[in-house]
Amino acid sequence: MSRETLTTRCCVAGGGPAGMMLGLLLARAGVDVVVLEKHADFLRDFRGDTIHPSTLELMHELGWLEEFLELPHQKAPYLRFQSGSYDVVMGDFTHLPTHARFIAFMPQWDFLNFLARKGSAYPGFHLRMRAKVTELIREGNRVVGVLADTPEGTLEVRSELLVAADGRGSTVREKAGLAVQDFGAPMDVLWFRIPRELGDPVDPMGRFENGQIFIMINRTDAWQCGRVIPKGSYEQVRARGLDAFREDLVRVAPFTADRVSAIRDWEDVKLLTVRVDRLSTWYQPGLLCIGDAAHAMSPVGGVGINLAIQDAVAAANLLAGPLREGRVDTDLLRQVQRRRELPTRLIQRMQVLIQDNVLGRALRADGLGTNGRLPWPVRLASQFPVLRRIPARLIGLGIRPEHVRSPESARM
Repeated sequence: MSRETLTTRCCVAGGGPAGMMLGLLLARAGVDVVVLEKHADFLRDFRGDTIHPSTLELMHELGWLEEFLELPHQKAPYLRFQSGSYDVVMGDFTHLPTHARFIAFMPQWDFLNFLARKGSAYPGFHLRMRAKVTELIREGNRVVGVLADTPEGTLEVRSELLVAADGRGSTVREKAGLAVQDFGAPMDVLWFRIPRELGDPVDPMGRFENGQIFIMINRTDAWQCGRVIPKGSYEQVRARGLDAFREDLVRVAPFTADRVSAIRDWEDVKLLTVRVDRLSTWYQPGLLCIGDAAHAMSPVGGVGINLAIQDAVAAANLLAGPLREGRVDTDLLRQVQRRRELPTRLIQRMQVLIQDNVLGRALRADGLGTNGRLPWPVRLASQFPVLRRIPARLIGLGIRPEHVRSPESARM
């Protein structure tokens, strides 16, 4: 087995939305960057597929929105809450001050392939697939690179800055020994698919009934379904059997009765273990963490991808110039955390409140849909449609949305 050595300004560990966006923006600004992705391709099922208006606005700022929306996707201008006979619009994106006033549901592999294709137009963008980071390289107290396993042998990448964008199970943050605050989560999610038919509802929805919560996302020819379950109860759900699992779905969404047989066995059901955590410090000399590597988000609101992308844009805005000149100090990395920590804290706080006070209650037998009384936010949204703009703003744009400030280099 051989050993290959590369030298670059910035090495990004992880080819997910945050890593690919950062690599693309840095290369666009004239920075030499290597992105390491451990898989051979981006084809992994049940990854976050929500592209929010904040991300679509970034596509517009880069001049790519029309081309981007030529990719297969479903538009969701509204988010709905359903329980029993109640059907309430909880989020109305049509009033947002953006060029695309909807959530786009798009397979994440299409999104990442689009970013990879755009990145390849810049000579400083280098994407290495099947490169799994295994160790950090240090000189004194500074991170100066990584070692990665590839099919050809060991890859050594030396860099001015290493960015960890390798997700909630980040190898880089583990090797760096960064302290993590865990805020807990009362739930996990089981993801699966069933066929969708003409005449079915269109908008994505959350269905609450008799201690059951199902999320259903329109994927044109199929429903991508998520069943929210109490934390750690997966084996209990399996012990009840697949027939009981299918019957639970039919009770909440009766229109699925003739197609739940599409769930053939437990291999068709994927477990997402929900975590909400955040690093106390996102950086060390020569190292910065962004996205899920810095803060694992709850699936509430589907904001994790878009928050990670916002991190990437902020990092590119602050670091592109210094990286081009080869001078990135710890104070600059601290500025990235300061820029992105407040939005992260506030959104995680809201997610935990919803988890504990809405979803946790709904998972109990005495929860939503059993006493004929809807939660007060749902009642208000039903009575005062203008209030639907508030969750749409928080979900669609977030807090302190970022804009592309890093310039496009003339060197292409």
